[in-house]
Amino acid sequence: MASVTASTTPQTPRAPDPGQPRPDGSADIPETGGPAIVLARPRSDKASLARRMGLIATVWIIVLLLGGGIALERTLTNQVEANFDEQLDYQLTAMITSAEIDPMGEVWFERSLGNQRFFEPNSGLYWQISGESYEPYPSRSLWDRTLTLRGPEDAGGDNFDSGVRLYDSNQFSGEPLRIAERTLILPGSDVRWTFAVASATRERDAQIQRVRSILIWSFAVLGLGLIVMALLQIRYGLSPLRRVRAAIQKLRTTGENRITEPLPAEVQPLVEEVNALLSHTERQAEEARRHAGNLAHALKTPLTVLTNAATARATDLSDTVFRETRTMQRHVDHHLARARAVGRRAAGQARTDVCESAEAVRRAVERLYPDGRLDIAGNRDAVVAIERQDLDEILGNLIENAAKYGGGSVFVTVDHQPGSPLCRIWVEDDGQGIPESERSRIFDRGARLDTDKPGTGLGLAIVRDVAEIYGGSVELDESEDLGGLLVELRLPRA
Repeated sequence: MASVTASTTPQTPRAPDPGQPRPDGSADIPETGGPAIVLARPRSDKASLARRMGLIATVWIIVLLLGGGIALERTLTNQVEANFDEQLDYQLTAMITSAEIDPMGEVWFERSLGNQRFFEPNSGLYWQISGESYEPYPSRSLWDRTLTLRGPEDAGGDNFDSGVRLYDSNQFSGEPLRIAERTLILPGSDVRWTFAVASATRERDAQIQRVRSILIWSFAVLGLGLIVMALLQIRYGLSPLRRVRAAIQKLRTTGENRITEPLPAEVQPLVEEVNALLSHTERQAEEARRHAGNLAHALKTPLTVLTNAATARATDLSDTVFRETRTMQRHVDHHLARARAVGRRAAGQARTDVCESAEAVRRAVERLYPDGRLDIAGNRDAVVAIERQDLDEILGNLIENAAKYGGGSVFVTVDHQPGSPLCRIWVEDDGQGIPESERSRIFDRGARLDTDKPGTGLGLAIVRDVAEIYGGSVELDESEDLGGLLVELRLPRA
């Protein structure tokens, strides 16, 4: 049975001339006479894995160092400012604890303040005491200047104490100040006194600037080192890929058929897949050469007969041409079926419902043999790893042979066990069967036991070849229920 389900072959549009650009900008690649794998060359900005990894590493390093540097700079700057304020608060506390009220009601120090800068004019460190109705009492370092203090925001009670107030001031031209002041009432006095210590912020700002400079240079050197290290790591880490490329180039230039160079464990699966692809390509090429040789050998004898008959001007030339061309057609059909099966198998993993294909075949066979009986039973969920067209051709040949050479009853059973890697399909008829001695010969091309009925003798040969292409098998036996031929087909399940 050449085909069970009818199909319409779409007309193929005329291909452009080789080398002519297509609408998408690509061009045809001339055939070289053998299978080839053509890889489109992507744009360089998308092809460089090293560049992409280097860019990601660089951006990530910069972001992390920038964020960490800003956080560290703020922490150290706040620490410097806090230390500066603590020193002012310490000087202010020492100043307050040394203050006393004299009999005139004025403030005086029972012991001298220890810092020499308070006695040096314009030293950058000053103190001042202000009372409500008293002239400000400044340190000698203020010389002829006076601090303008903010004073307490509000008053309250005899034990009034406003706490320490810290703020920046620009009241001295060219000398920014940091002032710590505190307003309180000393024992033996009803006057609210404001004690203040002021210090120029030049040293603090210079220290902060040194911290920032050290951080900038340190993080710049650290970032540059990390980027260089990342680039070196990328180059070293991707070196196995360059070795794979060199190995593949060696395959192309030296004619070797496998990559045997030892490579790291992470790249070894890729090498194994490449070797598997090479093996698959070799098998396909060898199978194509074998089929071409078989077809040429099969056609050689009919062509020789036709040539001799035509040369001798034989009287039965028309009968000879008819007979030999039918033989040639059988061989061509057989090899085309195998070629189609091999091509579809290489296209990818197939999945076909067995009962759905069997039902389609039954509808076609019942139209050819309306008086026969065809039953299908078994697992309705069986799925095999074979293309639908090839399964239709296999079942079509088996079921049509059973209907043609049997007694009219055909029984198809599908047994798909979940734990088994193979799906078994039995096709039984109630005919005469095939003797055990003839069962192996019936699979040969052109072999026929019943020559009274039309046929090519290629049905079972095609069934066996296509099943073996997909990793299956076919066997003949005697049907215990119907008494005729039992064909057991095994196909890998999906």
